[in-house]
Amino acid sequence: MARWQPAKKDVLDALVAEILHNYGKGRVIVGVDGDSGSGASGVADDLAVTLREGGRKAFRASMANFHRSRSSRDESLPDSPETYYDRAFDYSVFQRVLVDPFRSAGSTSFVLAAFDEKRDTAIQPKWMSSGADAILIVDGVFLNRPELAGLWNYTIYVESDPAAPVAGGTGDDGDATQADAIYVRQVSPRAKAVAIIDNSDPEHPLRRFADSC
Repeated sequence: MARWQPAKKDVLDALVAEILHNYGKGRVIVGVDGDSGSGASGVADDLAVTLREGGRKAFRASMANFHRSRSSRDESLPDSPETYYDRAFDYSVFQRVLVDPFRSAGSTSFVLAAFDEKRDTAIQPKWMSSGADAILIVDGVFLNRPELAGLWNYTIYVESDPAAPVAGGTGDDGDATQADAIYVRQVSPRAKAVAIIDNSDPEHPLRRFADSC
């Protein structure tokens, strides 16, 4: 007999209940971390939908929309996984146009996306605003690195079997994928996350714990 596994809705409902239990009021930022093939973006999308279905105001952003422009990168540095890990994203812009204004609440507006990496061009800003109670869900790689770790109220680390096809994962090869290994080695993000989700089967994700394999 096959072992029962929770459906995606069960896991999402439990995550939402936990987040709202701890952060029921005010502006809340949730980071959905994971490597480039984990499907973290899909989990973040589903989490936002679940929050909205429950009547909560939820916004979605992705670190993928806060890349540095090619012209701003240091040409003296070689293209490598290390350079990608250190220089691919513009965290100062991310904090200045999204995190800081979102946290300030009031009438301050914020921008959910700043840069189109494929076109290597800035995105025309679309200024958003919200009431006092709102949740921002950000997916991306490297979200628990030291310079970002203090930004999140709640973090989820999404992992998957590398051989399993995962909806919402890029599965990119090259510097980005190798940079994932640098991040895991230097930061141990699994141990820093509040919740760990095994997304090997996206329709039956599993909640894991830092001391489990």
